[in-house]
Amino acid sequence: MNSIRRPFAYRYHNITFFLIGINLLVFVLQQIFPRITAYMALNLIAVRYGHWFWQFLSYMFAHGSISHLLFNLLALFVFGVQVERRMGSREFLLYYMMTGILAGLFSFGVYWVSGAYTVYLLGASGAIFAVQLAYAVFFPNTVLYLWGILPLRAPVMVLGFTALELFSSLAGLNSSVAHLTHLAGFGFGWLYFLVRLGLNPWKSWKRR
Repeated sequence: MNSIRRPFAYRYHNITFFLIGINLLVFVLQQIFPRITAYMALNLIAVRYGHWFWQFLSYMFAHGSISHLLFNLLALFVFGVQVERRMGSREFLLYYMMTGILAGLFSFGVYWVSGAYTVYLLGASGAIFAVQLAYAVFFPNTVLYLWGILPLRAPVMVLGFTALELFSSLAGLNSSVAHLTHLAGFGFGWLYFLVRLGLNPWKSWKRR
């Protein structure tokens, strides 16, 4: 356990802006070469029969629309910069990539069990949900304004969004949105805090 929790030497290298840049570049390439999307999006048939295992990583950097891209990048900028400064760039990058990849693996398992052969999973939302969780853990007293109007403490907003995703998943609303991937990102982020950082998000919120 001590080796798992061994911290990295703190460094800050603006990894968040690097990730934003990769997402923007990939989206531009998607517009120029539309076939790239099929190679990058996570698809059950492509992985299972084509052995395109890189899709567990590449799906995180491809997006289905400009609104999808901008929403994710705005969230990554708002939450990611502060989380990276708190964690350090190496820890943040590990956290971001691990939660995103694990969310993709979880989604792949769900698609396999449910027979969702035609689904193409795109976007950084799973990792973004994990970053939002981290923000709420590190800055629990920060007040955020939902839709620019309603003031909410960071943990309340994050848990509210998570509850909405859970309800939407159970109710089958907006089936084009990968609600389970979002929830998986949140869940794996929680596990990362427990296993790697030795922090229980719920206990840290209760102490506030």
